[in-house]
Amino acid sequence: MRFPARDIAPGRARAPRPEHKQLAAWAFLTPVTVYLVACYAYPLYRNTDLSVRNYTVHSFVHGDAPFSGLANYRAVVGDPTFAVALRNTLVFTGVSLLFQFVIGLALAVFFHRNFRLSATMRALFLVPWLLPLIVSASTWSWMLNSDSGIVNSLLGGVGLHPVDWLTSPRWSLVSVTVANIWIGIPFNLVVLYSGLQAIPAELHEAAAIDGANAWQRFRRITFPLLRPVCAITLLLGLIYTLKVFDLIWIMTKGGPGDASTTLATWSYRKSFGSLLPRFGPGAAISNLLILLALAAGLVYLRLQAREQNR
Repeated sequence: MRFPARDIAPGRARAPRPEHKQLAAWAFLTPVTVYLVACYAYPLYRNTDLSVRNYTVHSFVHGDAPFSGLANYRAVVGDPTFAVALRNTLVFTGVSLLFQFVIGLALAVFFHRNFRLSATMRALFLVPWLLPLIVSASTWSWMLNSDSGIVNSLLGGVGLHPVDWLTSPRWSLVSVTVANIWIGIPFNLVVLYSGLQAIPAELHEAAAIDGANAWQRFRRITFPLLRPVCAITLLLGLIYTLKVFDLIWIMTKGGPGDASTTLATWSYRKSFGSLLPRFGPGAAISNLLILLALAAGLVYLRLQAREQNR
């Protein structure tokens, strides 16, 4: 018995149906969607709900908190601590980003010259980034201890008076900022070094043949080509630094008084720092932090769009 020949070329697979492609796309998309909803959308919704209701411990458990609208936001903005916490947050974030980026860029350019032991030294610079934050914060707390810290011991060795690094309103914010700079430098180093690796060496060689010195090559070639990497590095550093909590809490707990209080530590103190927690104002403060990070992201997107339109 003979069968009719099929009109399919030998060796050619049958093309998948459009509905099969659509099902496959949804299969790949579903895990990401579930993750985003469970880990981002729902927590954000719950935090927003906390900020517009008058939650207590009882109402938090039983779910009968009355709706208060924007009362928590007005209470937060009208609190005298708000101006101090906002100023400390901006100073802490701005100074940390500036020094982390400048030092990280300088180290990335330095290690870009493949000299002996450069890989080993790069690995050693990653140690602050790899350590758990509780270890880094505890180490800095010991180093800056007023009585037994190594920093004051060194100051005493050269005839200077000891400094109350963690208990003085003048120095507490400086201390936590220095510790945060130390922790964030390796991240900037790794990302910027990767960006430098992507720049063709032929451009530098051609500029050197034309008589450009090292500074001119950096200003005219390296930094313009590295600008997109610099932008994303600063954006990620900004988002990370805005939400720094554990480092400050372990070292100073936002004190003395409100000298080193940021919006992140103030939000925690409002929510969990007393026997009568106030979840509504604490959630409102954290939402203000989210708005700051969102504004930074929008600025980044605007700058990227302007750069692409040039």
